[in-house]
Amino acid sequence: MNKELMEALDILEKEKEISKETLFEAIENSLLTACKNHFGKADNIIVSVNRETCDFKVVAEKEVVATGADVEDDCLQISLEEALKYSKKAKVGEPVQIEIKSKEFGRIATQNAKNVILQKIREEERSVIYNQYYEKEKDVVTGIVQRYIGKNISIDLGKADALLNENEQVKTEHFKPTDRIKVYIVEVKNTTKGARILVSRTHPELVKRLFEAEVAEIADGTVEIKAIAREAGSRTKMAVWSDNPNVDPVGACVGMNGSRVNSIVDELRGEKIDIINWDENPGNLIQNALSPAKIVAVFADPDEKTAKVVVPDYQLSLAIGKEGQNARLAARLTGYKIDIKSETQAKDAPGFRYEDYLDDEYDEEYEYDEEAYEEVEE
Repeated sequence: MNKELMEALDILEKEKEISKETLFEAIENSLLTACKNHFGKADNIIVSVNRETCDFKVVAEKEVVATGADVEDDCLQISLEEALKYSKKAKVGEPVQIEIKSKEFGRIATQNAKNVILQKIREEERSVIYNQYYEKEKDVVTGIVQRYIGKNISIDLGKADALLNENEQVKTEHFKPTDRIKVYIVEVKNTTKGARILVSRTHPELVKRLFEAEVAEIADGTVEIKAIAREAGSRTKMAVWSDNPNVDPVGACVGMNGSRVNSIVDELRGEKIDIINWDENPGNLIQNALSPAKIVAVFADPDEKTAKVVVPDYQLSLAIGKEGQNARLAARLTGYKIDIKSETQAKDAPGFRYEDYLDDEYDEEYEYDEEAYEEVEE
């Protein structure tokens, strides 16, 4: 048994995750290459490697001819006299197998054979790494900041490096080499130089994957994330829902004393996260999305995907948010174009009967009223 070769294959399979069968095929191809370099051709060469013992055998299949004078090609033909030295059953016109000793190969042939094996190992290693990270595409992984390449950042993911482009970075985040961060794998490309992995810190799916990892109820499907709207580095709004009446989806995401959501906020370097209840009723959903502002009334048109929202005068700036952020995120989250008015502005609207829609308790129950919406439009 070739113990040294067997040990080497075991190590390669364990460390590089390259299958032994692939390595055996590489060895066979390397021996064929060596034969071709040594003899000039390898059309009649048969190579076999025992998968159990790692012993290998190289034979040349030659046609038996009557005499040496009849031999036209030494690589393909052999005289009967010579053939009988290898097989007593040799007959003219029939093939005979001649064993070739690999130690007879020259230095150049041996070096080429070695290069064939190394090249195959490199190709398989790149293929294994690509497949591993391709399976993690659209998922979150932990990496270590290596260095800045211009304004881009190289991230060490363990077996491969990823690139965090400038446009995928949060403007308020600043990293130092050796910092451990979580990134979202946007795309994995297979190139001649290996896997090219593009990652992001701004993608909304990063927040979703972090919650899936942190909240058991989301991981097992009890709580579902219906929609996410994000302005990276500043604020995220997320709508959650559960078909289990005994489960509070918002509470599950927040955790005891905010432990779950706070761990994600820490990972996102202080980015604020608003978690709201999803509602099939567009009016209720828009009201929830504009949280923390109090809402007097919502008139939503599902066909046009537009909505008019009335808020108390003192809540107008809160509903709109700093630089319009709260209203902008609510619009992205719900998919509705939202027009927010104060009570005073709404009362001045033609044909609007404010007293019909005022709810002194602000009890968060507002239904879509088609007639009321049409009156406001008029």
